[in-house]
Amino acid sequence: MYIADNILRAQLSNVYFINGTAYAGKSTMCRMLADRYGMILCGENYGHERMLTMIDGETQPSLNYFHTMGSFVDFVTRTPEEYAAWIEGCSREVADFEVTELIRISGENPGKKIIVDTSLPADLLHSLSDYSRVAVMLSPQSMSVERFFDRSDPEKQMMLSVLDSLPDPEAAHANWRACLQLVNSTEAYDAWLHEGFFTLIREDNGEDTREEVLAKLAAHFGLDS
Repeated sequence: MYIADNILRAQLSNVYFINGTAYAGKSTMCRMLADRYGMILCGENYGHERMLTMIDGETQPSLNYFHTMGSFVDFVTRTPEEYAAWIEGCSREVADFEVTELIRISGENPGKKIIVDTSLPADLLHSLSDYSRVAVMLSPQSMSVERFFDRSDPEKQMMLSVLDSLPDPEAAHANWRACLQLVNSTEAYDAWLHEGFFTLIREDNGEDTREEVLAKLAAHFGLDS
């Protein structure tokens, strides 16, 4: 079934999206916006477990990787090219689930604003939303790569333990950094920068700018009006 963009845009008119590069502060800002403005939070990988019960290998081969991989050793030892292709595939395949899930959540919470830490590609965001409801957050490649494991969430720490357990941990870590570098390449950064979305760039200066960034996002989204 094809659903016209104008119908989807109308159904998602209370949904606000944040995308961009890794370690730019997307997840933090989504949480802070939800807390400060009473928005419904759809954080990173929201609904992931429910989504995995719906997919099949033919229609969603990238998402189905979680069902077919031998172990997380396979996950962290792919080539950079394989990993980048998988990331792109997932961002495309997740769109059907994300859009229908957001319509469901919106319908169950009429009048409530929803903030989404999304991985939807830029072209789909242009189709589904507009300038006032999309923000892009970017970080230098050095931050997205070198600080990947600075977070304490269980998934990243599990991946770190898998890398450390391999016969040649140094080579495994180098390969994983190459994967992150390709996904967070200068080309990917520049593509987001020139997509025409409202954009915030994280500076690597060690300062706590969360309240400043929150204020800029709230103003862009019109949350204080």
